Amino acid sequence: MKSDALVIIPTYNEKENIAAIIQATFNQKKEFDILVVDDNSPDGTANIVAKLQKEYPNKLYIEKRTGKNGLGTAYIHGFKWAIAKKYDYIIEMDADFSHNPNDLIKLYNACAIDGADVSVGSRYSIGVNVVNWPMRRVLLSYCASKYVRFVTGIPVHDTTAGFVCWKRKVLETIRFDKIKFIGYAFQIEMKFKAWKHKFTIKEVSVIFTDRVLGTSKLNSGIIKEAIFGVLKMRIKGLPK
Repeated sequence: MKSDALVIIPTYNEKENIAAIIQATFNQKKEFDILVVDDNSPDGTANIVAKLQKEYPNKLYIEKRTGKNGLGTAYIHGFKWAIAKKYDYIIEMDADFSHNPNDLIKLYNACAIDGADVSVGSRYSIGVNVVNWPMRRVLLSYCASKYVRFVTGIPVHDTTAGFVCWKRKVLETIRFDKIKFIGYAFQIEMKFKAWKHKFTIKEVSVIFTDRVLGTSKLNSGIIKEAIFGVLKMRIKGLPK
């Protein structure tokens, strides 16, 4: 039976994590379907998912893209797929266990039971809940979220969070062809547009744990996109 909720996991070279994150998601008390959006990982990530599909028929799906085109475009690809399949709740989650699958139900309930249109797995709504990050990176991420909140006025503490649940109506409202950013700033822009459309956003406190296996995709170019992209959002405004 098809779940009402889909977890989208974008991947690029995540062979060390992908099987475990899929199994952990399917082990939750609440049933979730999973869509992996793989950007042509040379390490064979997609092959691992394909083998697991035999174990989880009609629950695990994969979309293979031809190149590495950015996190934002991977999620948009997944969002369009989810909308076409009529999932009511669509959740973004990383493959590397920085987002705990045990928190999926909290994000789901914030929308399905508490009535939020968007729920954000927040590192900063109650203190700073980050594990295994060097202090420099904690400060960078924390200050980036504070900076975005100050510049845009959006009432969200963790604007850069990538652990997010969307009601389908939110994603149907946002025009993906008007999305400007594909990296770190994508997460900010999506929340900003949802807020501008007057959808309700609820933060759910979670603990973020840095990856143990595999390599982080964060780089200075992605951070610069976020810093200058936020200024553009504030000064020019963005089409909804």
